[in-house]
Amino acid sequence: MAKQPEQILEEQLVEQLQKLGYSNVVIKDEKDLLSNLKKQLEKHNNITFSDKEFERVLNILSKGSVFEKAKTLREKQHILRDNGDNLYFEFIQSEHWCQNQFQVTNQVTMEGSYKNRYDVTLLINGLPLVQIELKRRGLELKEAFNQTNRYQRHSFGAGAALFQYIQIFIISNGVNTKYYANNKYQSFKQTYYWTDKENKRLTNILNGFTSDFLEPCHISKMICKYVVLNEANKILMVLRPYQYYAVEALIDKVKNSNHNGYIWHTTGSGKTLTSFKASQIIMQMPQVKKVVFVVDRKDLDYQTTKEFNSFSKGSIDGTDNTKALVKQFSDDTKLIVTTIQKLNTAISKSQYLYQMGKLKDEHIVFIFDECHRSQFGETHNRIKDFFNNYQMFGFTGTPIFADNAVKNELGKRTTKELFGECLHKYVITDAIKDENVLKFSIEYVGRYKQKESATAIDIEVEDIDTKELMEAPVRLEKISDYIIAHHNRKTYNAAFTAMFCVSSVDTLIKYYDILQQKKLAGQHNLKVATIFSYTANEDDADANGFIPEELSVV
Repeated sequence: MAKQPEQILEEQLVEQLQKLGYSNVVIKDEKDLLSNLKKQLEKHNNITFSDKEFERVLNILSKGSVFEKAKTLREKQHILRDNGDNLYFEFIQSEHWCQNQFQVTNQVTMEGSYKNRYDVTLLINGLPLVQIELKRRGLELKEAFNQTNRYQRHSFGAGAALFQYIQIFIISNGVNTKYYANNKYQSFKQTYYWTDKENKRLTNILNGFTSDFLEPCHISKMICKYVVLNEANKILMVLRPYQYYAVEALIDKVKNSNHNGYIWHTTGSGKTLTSFKASQIIMQMPQVKKVVFVVDRKDLDYQTTKEFNSFSKGSIDGTDNTKALVKQFSDDTKLIVTTIQKLNTAISKSQYLYQMGKLKDEHIVFIFDECHRSQFGETHNRIKDFFNNYQMFGFTGTPIFADNAVKNELGKRTTKELFGECLHKYVITDAIKDENVLKFSIEYVGRYKQKESATAIDIEVEDIDTKELMEAPVRLEKISDYIIAHHNRKTYNAAFTAMFCVSSVDTLIKYYDILQQKKLAGQHNLKVATIFSYTANEDDADANGFIPEELSVV
């Protein structure tokens, strides 16, 4: 009987996995699975279980949901031996992830409400932690995805329910391959392509994906370090490739140098999860005293604290004021989230200098969120002057380059000048390609053109004051009229809302007044609300309480 294309692909995959270092093991059913698990756990922990002791191990493994089992997998365990002694052991070595037992098997049959036979299973220390489902070339990946969902419903919970320990699924039709975390309720949108460091997809399972992603040490590291157990939603989250490469780059810098750097990841690409995972791993390094995650507004301080704690309950305690921040610097708190304003106060006000001074020579790692906003002020220099053994890393979706740098009292400062080299890049075009952000179109409606002639005075563009031109009442009036005239068309008859971004609070007030006057004159019935924030160094109308009350409606 001729072999089916799917069977040939499966055999080729198993052969490639063996070459990577997996031991091939024949497991036909749950009886074989349990027998192999006992042998592998004994080998990994260098111990021997009696039959009754192994029953106690299985009792530990049988409890809880997929999420709770993911926690069990990572925790140190103990049982009472038959003689009453305590026996301590582990299911996986998380700190030294290469030091585990790696096996591959295929065509395991499990019988729950239906009998199912799984394609290729990767076992670590005998537990099925990675499940690979294959389809023949030409079939949609969604079919393999739907099949893993059927397994969830019909057979993963059967018997000892060991297949509920799967951490990562792989689905492939040979030419296209994706991965995703195991959860009770799955969404195809949460499946990801693996890439190289330059964001080039490795889609072919036999040509690139397996040798890179499924290499034993790498897949073990992904499970041990880059699967996040989201406590708030009780789900597993696996990092996307660009998040993985960014965290790895930050870890490498802290481990092997005293240099700084920045991560250029576009807005909407999940920088909070990336920065959390980086902070979590770096704070566990023995040479690092503290990791300080810095945001530039109080609302982001609260939001980041909330999100960090959703990834890992109680991982951080937010600081309500500078005094609380200084206390966290002084005690054994390893991960601190604060605003740049509070940090600035802590290292500049005399009442805090004695306590903060004790940390001058400690290795402190600062991670700045949206560093292009918060770093272009005197605080950057203050941190450099105050701490002797610091490292600074910035996250930004819009880095400042020489051609878009704004001059201030410190001169033009680019992101590279402040933080050093770009450690990883994932830009808007990458995010659109991956459908991580929505596509967008740009439409220009007239623009200011500089006069070009041989007789024009040769002066630097930065010295030309275009503010008066850009904020001319006639121009603001025309733009307001354009918004009124085209709002319905642009928003599909108000099916959507619209956001209008302006350069300053002063300009915002002018536009608001114009639009309100036109509304009173019956020219439109649009609801106009304003949202604004100010940085620590701004001394604008909003900072001094001069914004009219009705303008503060959000």
